[in-house]
Amino acid sequence: MSDNPVDMRDGATIGAKRLLARAAAADSRAHAALKVAVDDFFLPEDRRLDERTRSALGVLLRGLVETVEAEVREHGARLLGARGEGGLATALAQGDASVMARLAGSGLLRDPELMAELIARVRQELIGNALPMSAPDDPERPSLINRFVQHPDRVVAASAMAVLFVESRRRGGPESGQLAQTELPSELHHRLVWWVAAALRERVADEAEDAVDALDRALSDAAQRSLTAYDEGDRLEAAAMRFAAAIDAQPGELPGLLVESLGDRRIVVFTALLAHAMGVSHALARDIVLDPEADRLWLACRALELSRDTIAKIGYALCEADPRRDLESFADALDAIASIAPGEARTALAPMKLHPDYRAAVIALGRGGAS
Repeated sequence: MSDNPVDMRDGATIGAKRLLARAAAADSRAHAALKVAVDDFFLPEDRRLDERTRSALGVLLRGLVETVEAEVREHGARLLGARGEGGLATALAQGDASVMARLAGSGLLRDPELMAELIARVRQELIGNALPMSAPDDPERPSLINRFVQHPDRVVAASAMAVLFVESRRRGGPESGQLAQTELPSELHHRLVWWVAAALRERVADEAEDAVDALDRALSDAAQRSLTAYDEGDRLEAAAMRFAAAIDAQPGELPGLLVESLGDRRIVVFTALLAHAMGVSHALARDIVLDPEADRLWLACRALELSRDTIAKIGYALCEADPRRDLESFADALDAIASIAPGEARTALAPMKLHPDYRAAVIALGRGGAS
């Protein structure tokens, strides 16, 4: 008699076994929710995402998923229609909800590399928008990028124009809906495309019945089309690195360009100039620039022989833009930073120039502890 109905909901009977299963699931959910709440409570404040970053991260992540989903869904439906699967094409095209919730619930979006990239991108954008604007000494002088757009060297001019174009595209931002493209590193874009394709398959598979193979082929072809069309070199960071390489700032030019790029609120360009001068990737330079402790940044500045005055301007701008930084502590440390010998700083930073995979292996081995 354990299967006798004990409740009625929407006209459907709920047996005792099902009710017990629901209760057990609810108990499991409550335990998981408690664990999350406890972990959150004991998380140190300096490791907690502030609300501004959390909100921007959520908007960006949803924008990325929905951008890829729209592309794969649209082309997949077109392929199904062309292959005589009209009903299935309609089912795929008329999805009533984003696959975002499914991907989040699956845990796939917790991918450490993906989240590290998105958190860095969000922080970079927030800091860039909050940088104090610097009025130029000459009001008639164009801003940094606009000035190089007019450069007589066509390579320099084209690279500056590319930065303006990609910057404008990214600043269209997820707030306006879908993005023009994900602007993720290629490997992360690939992962996201296949995750979205799999989630779309799961959503439509029940309606496919005997046409699941057709659905799989269409989604796979649509995903591969998206991957083939994607060019990692179109990212803003890549464009900024090409610009930095094109102008190839010399020691006498670099300090002014670094300070001016921050004054123009172009933190991606600032990071690219620093990365090119150091001989490291934009991703590594971005980690250095975004680190609120800034020890590596000051070492990099001294390795490049930047003066006390230049370091002061850079530090002041970043402290003003990033609430995680302490302006007074920076001011107190400025003399000590300026006294570091460039050769000593270069020696300290030498491991950063190792091959990225080798460096990652060294770090991973160190985290593993002694044998």
